[in-house]
Amino acid sequence: MACSFATASERSAMKRSTLSLVLAAAIGLSGPVAARQASDSAVPAAAFTPDRAQETLLDKARRAGATDLTTRPAPGGGMIVNGKLDGHIFVLAIPANWNREAVLIGQGYAAPGSTPAVPADPTAPSESGGALRHIYDEGLAVGVAAFDKSGVATESGAKNAMRLHALTTRLGAKRHYAVGGSMGGSVVLALIELYPKAFAGAVSMCGVTEGWRPLIQQLADMRGAYDLLTEGTPYALPGAHDLTRSGLPTEPSAGDSTPGDAFRDQQRMRVLMPIFALFQAAKANLDGREARIIRQVAAVGGFAPDPAAIGAPVYAAVLGMDDIVATMGGLPIDNSERVYAPPEMSAEESADFNRRMPRYHANPRAVAFARQWHEPTGKFRVPLVTVHQTTDSLVPFSQSEGLGRIVAAAGNGARIAQYAVPPTKMPLPDGLEGYTHCGFSPKQNANAFDAMRTWVRTGRRPGPDAVK
Repeated sequence: MACSFATASERSAMKRSTLSLVLAAAIGLSGPVAARQASDSAVPAAAFTPDRAQETLLDKARRAGATDLTTRPAPGGGMIVNGKLDGHIFVLAIPANWNREAVLIGQGYAAPGSTPAVPADPTAPSESGGALRHIYDEGLAVGVAAFDKSGVATESGAKNAMRLHALTTRLGAKRHYAVGGSMGGSVVLALIELYPKAFAGAVSMCGVTEGWRPLIQQLADMRGAYDLLTEGTPYALPGAHDLTRSGLPTEPSAGDSTPGDAFRDQQRMRVLMPIFALFQAAKANLDGREARIIRQVAAVGGFAPDPAAIGAPVYAAVLGMDDIVATMGGLPIDNSERVYAPPEMSAEESADFNRRMPRYHANPRAVAFARQWHEPTGKFRVPLVTVHQTTDSLVPFSQSEGLGRIVAAAGNGARIAQYAVPPTKMPLPDGLEGYTHCGFSPKQNANAFDAMRTWVRTGRRPGPDAVK
């Protein structure tokens, strides 16, 4: 909402503040748990005296190798434990009436350069819309292990989750479930396929479940199309335009005293403001040049012609490509022979677009890494529930469809239940609105978990209306 009496600088500051919230909730790259992880990790622990049973659990944790343990009260007389396993931080919420089941959470993507962390209190209403509190209230322990790094971190997410799996097993857990959203969905698929006996069931919400390569290809295509079609206009992106590298840094340079998170917010703004300006201009003429550019960029990338659904992928590519290349040991995608077909172009315009689109080749080492961490085989052995909005601003619905095809080809359709739910939108600055990423309601999150757990306990696959 604009303020009529604000100065130009005040309006700019309010816009930056609003956009920071938008990035976290609508086009941010964090999953259900990760959005608050850095700030929550700094919350001081409340005074708490464990009872005898809780002291026994803490003693078991120490003997299992957990270090730096701190505790705080959890709802209903339970206990929240923070600590480290082999130097990797974790948090575990254990209810007083623990039923010896545990849920391990795969967190979402966080911007490269940010500090990996865990939520101080997984039972807080802010975490995944209260879904983790719902799980906790059912008598299950809820655990989150931090990544080793920010950015793409499926490998460390899975390995660190398994460290927490070993700990909770030593504490008495008899059954484990894997749950995650966004990049956490990739962690979930890695867990149930690479550790087939470790989990009884799993849930992926808005997950990268078909694999990283299709998504990274879409991000690069979107960025490349945007660069080409806005070249020489007021809507051009800042920074470098090499599709195989990040366009802007995510950490301040030497001598820049700007805090890291504030610096990354500034970089996000630098990417998003020309995109939002393009959409503002398009509103004035739906048949004009700007509106046509939006439709063409969206079609090339495979996203909706929407400010969030273009802003999020472009932002992810501009700020995240260096991390992708470093993590995977090279570029995992290839467009050397790809023929692009943007709509509303003549044959001559299309040929010129293809001639000018930067070309790059995949690194075999990076392809192998992306396949392992993780492109699913579809041969998991436990019930899997996936939920995806039919339009998502960052992880497209095609990821859910792709997983469905992979599982069907593996002859494993009896072990998957997939749900498509309507998209949600939220307001953006200057009267715009955009699709959310992982914009599920608390009820949808809870229903997905309950559907999976009931399936595990009864053997009956959930029906078509299990997740609403």
